[in-house]
Amino acid sequence: MRISLSRLRKGRGLAIALAFLAGPALADGLIDNANGYTFDGKGQLLRFNGLLIDDKGRVAKLLDRNDKRPEKLDFRLDARGRTVIPGLIDAHGHVMSLGAVALSLDLSATNSLAEMQAALRRYAADRPSPPWIGGGGWNQERWGLGRFPTAADIDAITPGRPVVLGRVDGHALLANSAAMAAAGISAATKDPAGGRIERDAKGNPTGVFVDAAQKLIRDAVPAMLPRDRDAALAKAQDILLAHGITATADMGTSIDDWAVMRRTGDAGRLKVRIIAYAGGIPALLSIAGTGPTPWLYDGRLRMVGVKLYDDGALGSRGAWLKAPYADAPGQKGLQFLDDAKLRNLMSRAAMDGFQVAVHAIGDAANAQALDAIEELAATYKGDRRWRIEHAQIVDPADLSRFGRNGIVASMQPVHQTSDRTMAEARLGPNRLGGAYAWKAMLDNKAPLAFGSDYPVESPNPFPALAAAISRQDEHGAPPGGWQIQQAITLPQAFRAFTETAAFAGFAEDRIGTLMPGHMADFLILDRDIFTVTAPDIRATRPTETWIGGKRIWVAK
Repeated sequence: MRISLSRLRKGRGLAIALAFLAGPALADGLIDNANGYTFDGKGQLLRFNGLLIDDKGRVAKLLDRNDKRPEKLDFRLDARGRTVIPGLIDAHGHVMSLGAVALSLDLSATNSLAEMQAALRRYAADRPSPPWIGGGGWNQERWGLGRFPTAADIDAITPGRPVVLGRVDGHALLANSAAMAAAGISAATKDPAGGRIERDAKGNPTGVFVDAAQKLIRDAVPAMLPRDRDAALAKAQDILLAHGITATADMGTSIDDWAVMRRTGDAGRLKVRIIAYAGGIPALLSIAGTGPTPWLYDGRLRMVGVKLYDDGALGSRGAWLKAPYADAPGQKGLQFLDDAKLRNLMSRAAMDGFQVAVHAIGDAANAQALDAIEELAATYKGDRRWRIEHAQIVDPADLSRFGRNGIVASMQPVHQTSDRTMAEARLGPNRLGGAYAWKAMLDNKAPLAFGSDYPVESPNPFPALAAAISRQDEHGAPPGGWQIQQAITLPQAFRAFTETAAFAGFAEDRIGTLMPGHMADFLILDRDIFTVTAPDIRATRPTETWIGGKRIWVAK
């Protein structure tokens, strides 16, 4: 395969194309003998055998097997036929939460209430200080508990010591009696707007706080120390690099989060590229002011927009539905913002050129977000790339609306495999036509960007690629795939984790492909994902992660 001058002319100026085609004069490094795959900027998959890297860490040229190699290089790596792909981009994650959960009590692997209790007991015994115990990752659906856990389930384990444990989706938490006492919670405490306190038959709080109600407890938790925040970011970067994530959208960046990222960047320790979306308008204006920030730290950090919440999550019955939950007939979930409030917030961001990302899981929330975009698009014209995050449960009648107004469908494949049985219980069999509908998004010409929503799910993108093409979990269930008509091809899924994920964050000019001029962010894999089955794709591991033409991580 040769990259022709005519092809380069179509996407870049002639002068730039000629500079890149000068090749050897610019190239400082060569990844040779590679089984390479990338997209060409137009959605077409290309093959290459060599990757020339210039002295600025960008791709200088892609080489075919028969192309002449430069004689003078700073380095040459023989890939020995291994597969080389662009660095994968997680279009929806929570960077600081990933590190914080990894450094606290991680309950994501627990399969029962008893396992959670045992993990809490060990953790508390090993760490007599600080006085508050934090953690997360519990999932009552995975446990088969049939109910939320309660403070009574954990009070005896840590008597007098406050405990706050987040649910896996981040939309609920479990607090023990000591934590509720410290927060001043009683039967008289009212549910806040957009939140719910779970209560027993007598009206007493059980210990579970859903969505906005979490703040009642969180406000009482001592703030993390700066050194702990720094450690959380460092840990998050280590995890992402090991999974082959070279860039990520950070959804809900706080002022404190941004300070940690800047501090890390100032010290030269920011490795992963972070595209930040502020957690609300106040944080957005405080951090970025009057428009998206420039790229900082050699293209490692930029704030481009704001994350808004339209509803909660399906697992905690906070997702806002058009009809009541099948397994809770009196509930439709939580509407976080009325129509006027949502439009006002979106307009405030859009007027200064910020990108807007709206969290919408339930079909009512998705419809509200779509309505708001349709109205605002008439005022805020141009390339806005309105984002709807998750788009998990969509009324089939609304699916075609995702193809209008440049809406980006930002979705997470592993949610489908994790949520399948729970979604069936929450919705019933007749309301799943627009559930986790990846193919429908592509059929309606909506840009599809994939992520993981880590730490809700693992940031490992390879199980997500496998799920996208098979609609099956790690056990091969269900046979034939769940709602298999919504499966997509591997090139489509791969593009959603690379080229389109970059596009979703206004970063397609620098990352997402390995075309000349883009940053040399790439992975060397332990197998060719394009020649194996879904189970083998799921088991794929990076052996090396490179960012900006430098090897950042190597498998041990």
